[in-house]
Amino acid sequence: MMTSVDTDLIRVLADPLRLQIVTLLAKEMLCTTHLVEETGARQTNLSNHLRVLREAGVVETEPCGRYTYYKLRPDVIASFAGQFADLAESARTAADNKRACP
Repeated sequence: MMTSVDTDLIRVLADPLRLQIVTLLAKEMLCTTHLVEETGARQTNLSNHLRVLREAGVVETEPCGRYTYYKLRPDVIASFAGQFADLAESARTAADNKRACP
């Protein structure tokens, strides 16, 4: 049973704007223009956050004419959620374990 969580992914998703982007992409594929409208972030700032999400494997791109659409990779999110579920299960089974103080 796994008892640790991917700390790199936690850092990636800890940023409020990146978490907002992930939440929006969980509902539909969006291009940068849509994400600027939805978040109110500047395009350059948004592009930097999308690059971080892409490099972390959280989102992938799909070209469409002169636009690039972004979509969430549900397998990555499911794996991340599974790590937390494993951690919760480990905590349940260890609830009665107490290490003695020296």
